[in-house]
Amino acid sequence: MASAPLNPVDPRRVLADSPMGWRQIVGIALCALLNALDGFDVLSISFASPGIAAEWHVERKVLGYVLSMEIFGMAAGSILLGRLTDRLGRIPTMVICLVIMASGMIAAPMAWDVTSLAVIRLFTGLGIGGMLAATNAVAAEYANTRWRSAGVALMAAGYPLGAVVGGTIASKMLVTGNWRDVFYLGAALALILLPLVPLLMPEPINAILHRRSAGALEKLNRSLRAFGHAPVDALPPVDTAPKARVADLFGPELRSVSLLLLLSYFAHILTFYFVLKWVPKIVVDMGFPASAAGGVLVWANVGGLIGAILFSLSALRLPLRPTLMVMMVASTVLVALFGHSPADLSRLSLAAAAVSFCTNSVIVGFYALIAQSFPTPLRGTGTGFVIGVGRLGAATGPIVAGYLFEAKLGLPVVALAMSGGSLVAAAALLVMPHRENAAH
Repeated sequence: MASAPLNPVDPRRVLADSPMGWRQIVGIALCALLNALDGFDVLSISFASPGIAAEWHVERKVLGYVLSMEIFGMAAGSILLGRLTDRLGRIPTMVICLVIMASGMIAAPMAWDVTSLAVIRLFTGLGIGGMLAATNAVAAEYANTRWRSAGVALMAAGYPLGAVVGGTIASKMLVTGNWRDVFYLGAALALILLPLVPLLMPEPINAILHRRSAGALEKLNRSLRAFGHAPVDALPPVDTAPKARVADLFGPELRSVSLLLLLSYFAHILTFYFVLKWVPKIVVDMGFPASAAGGVLVWANVGGLIGAILFSLSALRLPLRPTLMVMMVASTVLVALFGHSPADLSRLSLAAAAVSFCTNSVIVGFYALIAQSFPTPLRGTGTGFVIGVGRLGAATGPIVAGYLFEAKLGLPVVALAMSGGSLVAAAALLVMPHRENAAH
C-alpha cells in the first residue's frame, strides 16, 4: 500500500466540498429505487393478505404473525448485513441483498401453507433489512455536505414511491389474478435492478478509506474517476479509529444517542406498520373487495410519498429534530382518528393518506437523523443496529393489533392504542443529546 505524502489530498473532503456530479445524483436515485423495491416487497404481503386469509382460512391473530415475519428478517438483516456493509463494502452487500430479495419473492407463490410462507417471508426480510442499511449509508456518503440530509431523505422517499407504483399495479392485477401475482411482480423488479447496481454505482470513498483492504488505492481512484475527480497518488493517513463494533455504539459518547434513537424508532415504527400492514384487511372486513382494499393502501402511500418529498425539501431549511417531533405528535392524533373512519372508500382513502403523510415523513426524517448521529466508521453499523432492532417495533405492531382485533376491541380502540407509539417516539427525541455534526 502506498505511503501518504506529508500533506495528502483528502478525497473525502474533495467530495464533501465539491458540487454534486451526475454519478452521485444517479447513485442516490438508484438508492431511492432500491428503497422503492424494499417498500413494495414489504407491503406485498399486505396486498396479498386478503387473498391468503380467504384461501387458507387464516385467523386474524395468525395473520398478524404472517404480516410480521419479513420484519423479523429485516431486523436480523439490518444488523448482520448492515455490519457487512462496513466490512465487505456497500455495493457488494447491495448485490447480495438483491439476490436474497429476488429469490424470496420467486419462492413466495410456491408456498403451500401459512408456515412455509412465513419462513419464506422471514428469508426475504434478510435482504430487505440489509438493503435498507446499505442504501442509507450510500446515500449519505455519495452526497456532498450541503445535500447530505436532503439526499438521505430523498432516498427514503423511494419507500412509499415503491408502494404507490407497485401497489397500483398489484391492485389491478388482483382484479383478474390472485395473491401470488403480487410476489411475481416484486421478483421481476428485483431482477431488473440487479445488474444496474454494480454497473452504475462505484463504492463510496468513505467506505474504501475506512476498510483499506488490499488494492485500496486502485479502488479509491476508480471511484474518484467515476465521480469526476482526479486520482490521488497515495492514500490519506490511516484513520486511527478502531474497527466498527456494535459495542462502540454503547460507549460513553454514543450510549444515550444510540438507546434513545432506538427507542424512538421502535415506538414510531410500531404505529407506522400497524397502519400499513392492516389497512387492506380492515377495508375487506368492512365489505369491500381485495382490489379496492389495495387501492386504499395505495392512497395511504400516496400520502406517505407526498410527506416524504415535502420533508426532504424541508430538510434544507428547517431544523430536523423539532420538525420530526411535531410530525410525531400529528401522527398520534391522526392514527387515533383513523379508527373512527366510516365504511366509505373515499373517506378511508383520505384518512389513510393523511395518516401516512405524517407517519412516513417521520420515517424519512429518521434516516437523515440516524446518518447524522453516527461518525463515518460506525455509520453502517449504527444504522443497521438502530433500524434492525428498532424494526422489532414494526414486527410487534401487526401482531399486537392482531391480538387486539381478535379480542373484539373494535377499530377505534385498537387505533387509539396503536397511536401511542408515535407519542413515545417524540418524548425520546426530546431528551436525546445532540450529535448533528457527527456525519460531517
